[in-house]
Amino acid sequence: MTLLTADLYDERGEDLQSVPLQFHTLGGRARFSGPIRTVTCLEDNALVKSILATPGDGAVLVVDGGGSLNSALMGDMIADSAVANGWAGVVINGAIRDRVAISALDLGVKALGSNPRKSAKTGSGVTDAVVTFAGVTFTPGKTIFCDEDGILVER
Repeated sequence: MTLLTADLYDERGEDLQSVPLQFHTLGGRARFSGPIRTVTCLEDNALVKSILATPGDGAVLVVDGGGSLNSALMGDMIADSAVANGWAGVVINGAIRDRVAISALDLGVKALGSNPRKSAKTGSGVTDAVVTFAGVTFTPGKTIFCDEDGILVER
């Protein structure tokens, strides 16, 4: 990502949506961008794990966990898999675990917080559908831009 989100917004304005939720920057890569892929799941990370185990080709996985902080949707082993498979980053509307280990990885990670509790692994949820949270629509294939200031999404 060459431009910071503030400069990008100044340049493109209303062509971009700005995510108002205050996500924490938790990965080793604070600035990242790429085409969006999506998962919707609630307290179940089986789909997150399976998608991040496939080639990412520089994409960013947006996970709508309903804002739940009851259990983690990603830990260090899943994040390691994302790095190995070429994902640029993960944005989780929910929690992660293994914060220290994840902070050392070359992966962009934004999440609402952390919880050491594991999630369910039933595989419930939906992949690659349009996701909306915090008034922002995340469409697979559109570009997401993340840095220390926040998150911007193409309309």
